[in-house]
Amino acid sequence: MSVPPNAILALEAEGLTKIYGSGNTEVVAMKDVSLTVSKRQVIALLGPSGAGKSTLLTAIGLINPPTSGRITIGGQPVMDGPRSLVDLRAFRRKHLGFVFQKANLIPFLTAVENVAVALEINGETPAKARKRAMELLDYLGVADRSRNLPEALSGGQQQRIAVARALANHPSLILADEPTAALDSFRGRQVMELFRRVAHERDSAVIVVTHDHRSLDVFDQTYEMEDGLLRHHKSDLLHS
Repeated sequence: MSVPPNAILALEAEGLTKIYGSGNTEVVAMKDVSLTVSKRQVIALLGPSGAGKSTLLTAIGLINPPTSGRITIGGQPVMDGPRSLVDLRAFRRKHLGFVFQKANLIPFLTAVENVAVALEINGETPAKARKRAMELLDYLGVADRSRNLPEALSGGQQQRIAVARALANHPSLILADEPTAALDSFRGRQVMELFRRVAHERDSAVIVVTHDHRSLDVFDQTYEMEDGLLRHHKSDLLHS
């Protein structure tokens, strides 16, 4: 994949392969996948169930190490095959943001508390954590819901708060797994456009696994996985 001239790379994944089992039970879930993403880029990852999308995302997210291949995030080598080169837990908290199909907000915490807790876990003081959390909620248009518990929020509002939480620690890379699957088309597109805005204005890269083809014009690059292989999606012809 080509990246813009002089771009700062958020991700370099080289030759990622993931094999489960061995012998007659061996399954190749991901085969020799390479992907380079610069900061301020929004990438869509398409493909049918079982194609390897989640395997790739969890490898890049340092949750499920590859069998072989190398991963560099924000210029820092982090994985060489299954061998970690950093403290993965600490690195994830500081450099990666995650958004899932469900917002997964803590039900007994308010919106602002759900964002602030991500900062406090990283050692920020409660006062500073709350201030940054409010700034992010305001940026994402849900500051007026800061005192609400998740049960009092719509699905779209909950996902905005989940995005705010993902942004809390200034991540180099945000990984989103089917973040609009539970939303209607209007709110789904709002969330996709939000990722583009976040990437371009907050100096992050965003990779979104999605089955929603209606919002592909939001993305800078589109890829498709099939049988563990990664290739450009034909819609990229529209961007050339």
